[in-house]
Amino acid sequence: MTTTTGVLRRQPDHTRPALTFLAPFVVLYVLFIIGPAIYGLVMSFFDTSMVKSGLGDFAGLSNYREALGSSDFWSALWHTIWFTILTTPPLVVLALVFALLAERVRRGRWFFRLAFFLPYVLPSAVVALIWMWLYTPALGLLNRSLTTLGFSEVNWLGDPNWAMVSLAITTVWWTLGFNFVLYLAGLQEIPRDLYEASAIDGAGPWQQIRRITIPLLSRTTTLVIVLQIIASLKVFDQMYIMTSGGPNFSTRSALQYVYDVGFTDYRSGYAAAASTLLFVVILAVSAIWLVMTRRQEQEV
Repeated sequence: MTTTTGVLRRQPDHTRPALTFLAPFVVLYVLFIIGPAIYGLVMSFFDTSMVKSGLGDFAGLSNYREALGSSDFWSALWHTIWFTILTTPPLVVLALVFALLAERVRRGRWFFRLAFFLPYVLPSAVVALIWMWLYTPALGLLNRSLTTLGFSEVNWLGDPNWAMVSLAITTVWWTLGFNFVLYLAGLQEIPRDLYEASAIDGAGPWQQIRRITIPLLSRTTTLVIVLQIIASLKVFDQMYIMTSGGPNFSTRSALQYVYDVGFTDYRSGYAAAASTLLFVVILAVSAIWLVMTRRQEQEV
């Protein structure tokens, strides 16, 4: 007992060195994340404008009331939710399917991993230029392929019924690699012994996927779904570059609405209120993920 107590007393305290190494990150985090977030929240209660100095006149909750009563705000929020509905299921299912296929390939596995992940490292402007060329009426690869097969042309980015679907296809192609890598990491954590034992018992590949792979990837799937929903709710780049919110505002996202009222109409206070409301939606999604994660940890 005496010897054990002596060993415990001699253990070094790493708290101070750890705090020293964390200090630069904490300072930058407070300066560039926490600080601006608090200032934005304060701004949302004032009639702040980019053409006037200071916070401006106190507005109370009027900015929030105006945003909640604005049809443009709700329309932009619905476009964001519709984009999330269009992109999240394929980005989760396709990433899982491609990860399973890539994991079972014996030769050239590195090529498939690189091929699926490579689009994710491209800048948004490059992705937008590639797909704007593909969607170009008459000259684009997609329309030329359709006319060759005997179908009529589709105005991918100019038709309100197709514009959001076209942006969703672009986003799925662009960001699939991130979820693909997460699923590959999850597959590496599954013990090979389980597959060998199930094969001895006569289980086929499909039964192994249903009974072993999918249940053991449940935590990874939860993480992928929540990260994908949050990423889709924050969509801006590809929409702004490819359609600028058109045609007829049919693809204007919530973030572009905040950008328009903040940097085009110079109403920074109102834009801060609208962005705070969007933040509440994203925070609710994050809270749901935390609850689901805790339940899964308790079940393990």
